[in-house]
Amino acid sequence: MSEVMTDQETTMAFRAHLKALKRTLIVCLISFICASVICFLFFDPIVEFLYAPFLSIENAGTEDTLFINNIFEGFLAKLKISLLSGLTLSFPIILFSVLRFVFPALSKKERRVILYTLIISAVLVLVGFYYSYYLILPITIDFFTSVGFLPDNVGILLNYQNNIIYIFKFIFMIMITFQFPVLMEMLMITNIVERKTLLGFSRYIIVGVFLLAAIITPPDFVSQCMIAFPMIFLYFLAILIAKIFGFGKSIEGKNGK
Repeated sequence: MSEVMTDQETTMAFRAHLKALKRTLIVCLISFICASVICFLFFDPIVEFLYAPFLSIENAGTEDTLFINNIFEGFLAKLKISLLSGLTLSFPIILFSVLRFVFPALSKKERRVILYTLIISAVLVLVGFYYSYYLILPITIDFFTSVGFLPDNVGILLNYQNNIIYIFKFIFMIMITFQFPVLMEMLMITNIVERKTLLGFSRYIIVGVFLLAAIITPPDFVSQCMIAFPMIFLYFLAILIAKIFGFGKSIEGKNGK
């Protein structure tokens, strides 16, 4: 009889988890749709913000720097940017819903680590956003539209959809790269990766960071260094923080201690 009750309790618990998961997915979907609709309705401030970096182009020859190639492009660009902005705007709600679903299964220490990690991650997101939009983007646009590439008698005719979405993706990629130290810290907290391993591979990581910076930024050394140096600094800072708090120890070291 007890085994039957245990099976029934297991089935009920499983159904309860499914219902909770269903509610979480519905909340995530509704928040994404609502945020996308809001961004679609208030599209002008968003596109003005994304368009602002192009105002620095001096040799455009006209006040209207961006143009469309067909009548559908304006709507498609508005739809894509609204969806991308909606996903960005609704991400905190989605993350909160997922954590609310997962937290009951976590220990108190694991919850505390996740909360601290989220705070650091949020700060790095803001730093990456400011760094990419106000520092890297002006250099990138000035580099590609400089007179060194374009003669004086050549005008600039930029595609609206491609370039606006490029600005959005560029900012997003920089913000993601600034999350790399958070990922490292989580791997060391869970002892999946050891500190000495990261230090041993540091020379390869530095080369990889410069290659990534070369892909994201224009092929000039200054902008590449502006991306690579902060990433390298955050890399070693993450290792230092892990050393201070005792994260990322070797398995032998933990057992010996």
